[in-house]
Amino acid sequence: VVTLAPQARQRMDQTRGAIDRIVAGGDGAPRVYGVNTGFGALAETRIAPDRIRQLQHNLLRSHACGVGAALPEDVVRAMMLLRAQVLALGASGARPLLVDTLAAMLNAGVHPVIPSQGSVGASGDLAPLAHLALVLVGEGSATLRGESLHGAEAMARAGVQPVSLEAKEGLSLINGTQLMLAVGALALHDAKVLATHADIAGAMSLEALKGSGAPFTEEVVGVRPHPGALTVARNLRALIAESEIAESHRDCNKVQDPYSLRCMPQVHGASRDALRWISDVLSLEANAVTDNPLVFDDAQGTRVISGGNFHGQPLALALDLLAMCVAELSNISERRVEQLVNPALSSGLPPFLAADTGLDSGFMIAQVSAASLVNENKVLCHPASVDSIPSSAGREDHVSMGATSALKAARVVQNARFGIAIETLVAAQGLDLRGPLRAGRGAE
Repeated sequence: VVTLAPQARQRMDQTRGAIDRIVAGGDGAPRVYGVNTGFGALAETRIAPDRIRQLQHNLLRSHACGVGAALPEDVVRAMMLLRAQVLALGASGARPLLVDTLAAMLNAGVHPVIPSQGSVGASGDLAPLAHLALVLVGEGSATLRGESLHGAEAMARAGVQPVSLEAKEGLSLINGTQLMLAVGALALHDAKVLATHADIAGAMSLEALKGSGAPFTEEVVGVRPHPGALTVARNLRALIAESEIAESHRDCNKVQDPYSLRCMPQVHGASRDALRWISDVLSLEANAVTDNPLVFDDAQGTRVISGGNFHGQPLALALDLLAMCVAELSNISERRVEQLVNPALSSGLPPFLAADTGLDSGFMIAQVSAASLVNENKVLCHPASVDSIPSSAGREDHVSMGATSALKAARVVQNARFGIAIETLVAAQGLDLRGPLRAGRGAE
């Protein structure tokens, strides 16, 4: 159950009071962006006090112009929770009612239908968050227990009262990085799991190919002690412990294994180290205020300050790196698959691991599928964060493209999961063909 903590409610009430005082000042109040002015390039256009509520609703309607496939439910729920967290930090000047409504929607399973494309990741993920916010006011589209409904109908069936927005609240619902953060955080979780799967698949391939465990000793890896490499080497040692296959070729004439086997600590480990840094960036962002303007009300007085906390560049760079480091796990995995199916490289295994070579093609096309996934990942690894297309008549003259970084990173993670699954399947066949000798405890 999602609820708003009492201390957060108190913070929100305090800064909301500052916004209410500005609105009460009417035409004599100073211009405050998004409170009594237009948006973006229209920031200098003053809005009459009796039209401020309409301004907030108009903002959601004008900005809800995303396109493409709808985001999956887990991403939508993450976006809702993360936006509620931003508001609860109390620097947005929004009423606690907005967080209460988001919490009620999460608890009841009301999920806005949010198109996945349309954000440039600078003034936040404006279009996707506008689609989210429309349902709060009883508009837009939503799903409830798998049924697609008009936003008002979904809210009514769930017993959640739509919100009538006050000054700045429409802006506070859409100014932030919650699309790229939601997609990126879920992809990061899967990538961390995948890093361990890569070690497991690699150990299985090593055993099936009669590879050596010597490169994974503490002695070797310890003189270049990158944390990720140490972790991977420790995993590999545990996975191949007590291997009968390893004992069977201890005195063979092979001097060195291919890099895809020998360099697993260095390659897998580098990805792990990158994932650790990405995790730090995303964790910080999840607990940060990404809104504009920001409202401060304390002993120094009341200040409403326009800044750039909505800009997605920190996430864009991190999520471009997420795509690259996960793609490398898949890249080296495909090379191990090639080692397994190629009779010139597989240390005596039958061609393509086929039970009846010629009659059966074995795992020939499994390697082809892995190669296809790797190729797609290489294309997706071109960084989106190096691009910027100015918007809003040049007012928003540098954008992050972080939403693109997030969406393609998630695609790379999905592809890599398939690729490492292929290696696991092929390596298992190789281990079967080494029978009756058994692999190490973990690999077995």
